[in-house]
Amino acid sequence: MIAELPKLEDLPRQTASDVKNKWREVVREVRAAGSVAITSHSSVEVVLVDADAYRELAASAAAFRERETLILDQLSAQFKERLASLQVPDAGARAAAVFQRRGKLSNRPKAGTF
Repeated sequence: MIAELPKLEDLPRQTASDVKNKWREVVREVRAAGSVAITSHSSVEVVLVDADAYRELAASAAAFRERETLILDQLSAQFKERLASLQVPDAGARAAAVFQRRGKLSNRPKAGTF
């Protein structure tokens, strides 16, 4: 699992000009800090991360997509199952019978096991 990422405001900063003119220093800072915010006109435009951090982010995103797909597949299967139960020939009659009962149970509930 990926470590907690620092807030954008807490990242070390380099200007776009520094990235262009002092690339080696910027790379050293990325390796030391894990990421650096690149600014243009005092506004963060890009975050530069080291390759290991990127791999972790990509793996975390892939795992999240996998979990999301699994959950959506389960929900879809449940929906299809419920929809199929509503499409049987006597579904309308069974639903009407439920409404005609007006909250009355056909069998009285009993406490304990029999």
